[in-house]
Amino acid sequence: MFALRIRIASFCIVGWGALAPSEAAAVEHQHHVGLDPSLSILKVADKSTASVGVGLSVHYTYGISDQFNFMSELNASQVAASQEQDQPSSPRTRPSTVAHGLAGVGYVIDVLRWVPYVGVLVGGYHISGGTLDASALAFGGAVQLGLDYQLSRHWALGASGEQHLLVTKLSRYPSYTTAMLRVEYMWGF
Repeated sequence: MFALRIRIASFCIVGWGALAPSEAAAVEHQHHVGLDPSLSILKVADKSTASVGVGLSVHYTYGISDQFNFMSELNASQVAASQEQDQPSSPRTRPSTVAHGLAGVGYVIDVLRWVPYVGVLVGGYHISGGTLDASALAFGGAVQLGLDYQLSRHWALGASGEQHLLVTKLSRYPSYTTAMLRVEYMWGF
């Protein structure tokens, strides 16, 4: 049993050494721009199942300090490509697309190759298509949780998830979630 513990500890130390940068240093005033394919899940209040679809985001981040980043993103998601608009019996509350533009602040730990972060963003949402009679605008925000891996000083890959709250349309759309894979280019160290 003791030998197994030694092997596990050795594996963890070697693994940590392989993933850790040779020099740990936080980065300030760094710019990030990225492209993020996304999975989107919209809960409509009068629908028994969630509307699920795919989308695409672009994001821009700027390192205000070594701990805080300005974060912004634009996303367009097809949440229900097969919503039938022609059927008169369908409720007029089921969109086919949701787009949003958000900006906010994130807390980041960027002294390792693995970069965890959490952010709070606010902005606007555009809900359209499907069985809606007209497009709708909503104000809201999101909490974002993510993890990036820095391949080099200029490139990173990662994943993030956002839980959105459409404040002005909360009774109709109580939950909206996006999960994203991220590819980003960085400059300005």
